[in-house]
Amino acid sequence: MNALAARRRHPAAIAVLLMIGLFLTGAVYAAVAPEPADATTKALPAQSVEEGKALFRANCATCHGINAEGRATGNGDKIAGPPLAGVGAASVDFQMGTGRMPMTQPGVQAARSDTVKFSEEQIASVGAYIASLAPGPAVPSDEAVDASKGDPALGGELFRVNCAMCHNFAGSGGALTRGKYAPSLKDVTGKHIYEAMVTGPQSMPVFNDANVSPENKRDIIAFLDTLDKQENPGGLTLGSLGPVTEGLFAWVFGLGILVGCAVWLGSKAA
Repeated sequence: MNALAARRRHPAAIAVLLMIGLFLTGAVYAAVAPEPADATTKALPAQSVEEGKALFRANCATCHGINAEGRATGNGDKIAGPPLAGVGAASVDFQMGTGRMPMTQPGVQAARSDTVKFSEEQIASVGAYIASLAPGPAVPSDEAVDASKGDPALGGELFRVNCAMCHNFAGSGGALTRGKYAPSLKDVTGKHIYEAMVTGPQSMPVFNDANVSPENKRDIIAFLDTLDKQENPGGLTLGSLGPVTEGLFAWVFGLGILVGCAVWLGSKAA
């Protein structure tokens, strides 16, 4: 008993007990914790990963590094291409599928382009390679982005609360600071909208499943789909940018017509 009590009073006893407790806690958590909702957990085909790795090194490594570790500019204080481990296949599909990557020229923000350099199969391969580096958001399923299964009314409420301050109430986009901007959401596919929400490209925050559930993401997609399809019986939308453009239109054209009439009447009187 005296020997056991001496061991309990040993200075290292508390540290050993803490280590054992931490180990057991970690083991239990790893066994029972659920998989992250956005993580890529499926086994990736080795061939796709190798093909994606070759495509990445041929087209992306100049900015993002040979192993996607990121690359700094010459002055060492700015990143030319950020590290990509953990961004997931969804980020690759969004950036390459919308023509933002590879960038055509350096700038504060990658612009959307109608010219997509790579095929869907090639983009999927690059996404598989990036997903193999670390878990990240996966490309959503067709059902997750099916606008017909969403609630446009609820999606409109969610959009106005979470998105309208940057993208405008009608999804027409808007200016941000330092030359950046929130792009227009007109005619953007549901898949790319979903991917933007889970990856947070450019200045956009990430809306993971804890912030906006997958069902609510589909509701937002349904709302934006109704905006794309709705007609404008009232006439010109003027970009749906609100009272500023409407007031400018009235001042420029309305006053222009009035001034023209005044000049014409003056010339007739003379």
